[in-house]
Amino acid sequence: MSRTSGRPDPVLMILVLFLTAFGLVTLYSTGSYNGEVRFGDAFYYVKKQFFAAALGLLAMYLIGRMDYHIFEKYAAAGYVLSLVLSGLVLLVGDSYNGSKRWLSIGPLSFQPSEFAKLAVILFLARMVSRQKKKRNSFFNLILVVGMVLPIVALVGTNNLSTAVIILGIAVIVVFVSDRRYMQFVWMGAAGVGFLAVFLGMESYRLERLAIWKNPEAYEKGYQTIQGLYAIGSGGLFGKGLGESIQKLGFVPEAQNDMIFSIICEELGYVGASLLVLIFLILIWRFMVIAVHAADLFGALIAAGAMGHIAIQVILNIAVVTNTIPNTGITLPFISYGGTSVLFLLSEMGIVLSVSRCQTGKKYI
Repeated sequence: MSRTSGRPDPVLMILVLFLTAFGLVTLYSTGSYNGEVRFGDAFYYVKKQFFAAALGLLAMYLIGRMDYHIFEKYAAAGYVLSLVLSGLVLLVGDSYNGSKRWLSIGPLSFQPSEFAKLAVILFLARMVSRQKKKRNSFFNLILVVGMVLPIVALVGTNNLSTAVIILGIAVIVVFVSDRRYMQFVWMGAAGVGFLAVFLGMESYRLERLAIWKNPEAYEKGYQTIQGLYAIGSGGLFGKGLGESIQKLGFVPEAQNDMIFSIICEELGYVGASLLVLIFLILIWRFMVIAVHAADLFGALIAAGAMGHIAIQVILNIAVVTNTIPNTGITLPFISYGGTSVLFLLSEMGIVLSVSRCQTGKKYI
């Protein structure tokens, strides 16, 4: 029997608000130097991020008060739209630092790949929840995952890291809906083989592997080395907020993918560990909401959001610490990126809507 609380999960809401505020403070601390040097405005990055965050918080509030089943009706259309937008990026997209990932509409620009993450979560939640008995079929499992391969291929053309995240979200959504786990071992093995072939198709991908193994031997390993310097120089408690040295032009684009290294330098091991702990609690709340959701559609939305945040946080920190090759993945809520924070907060709004309806029956 369902129980509707009428109130969104308070812990999730507090965590999201904290991460958004912390991200703005950290972004100002990290990006003020680059903003002053490039644009003559130390607040350049934080002002743009604040505008996107304000829109995102408004979207989160409005969506959180809606019935999330509304999105089930438009999930397929949203997925098709993500395909169209990702295709347009290949045709008329804008390039930045050698990567074609943006679409421009007048003075505004955005990354369709960020919308694609949310679209895939809703689309797969709709598809899997409607499968009922068929969802335990291995063939059907492959079919469902295969339906997201077009968006993975389109996004992966210019943004391999985001394509990996989207594919990871798809696997997690299907995984939590199926109690037979052995088949995922074979899927994982096939995925590793496919990734190995895909990496070998382009020379620059192999170069990234070489840089990862020995960053000192390559000019492009400079960012990785400087990021590690920042992490090491922070020590246990850090140099203090705003006191980073590495952000002064030593870590390129410090406000983007490498922002975690500056957090380590300014707040130290303790501060960075607390941030990771907050992300872990956030992921735990997604799991709680998924387990107690009113139906399978809501449970899979929460599980998809959990997978999204978990994968992105793990990959970003792994890149910054040189545990894996550099893949250009941002830290959720923290790194600079208006499109990212806008769609992340919208996604949180949908999960908050799911949290308003709870039940004693476990769907996953």
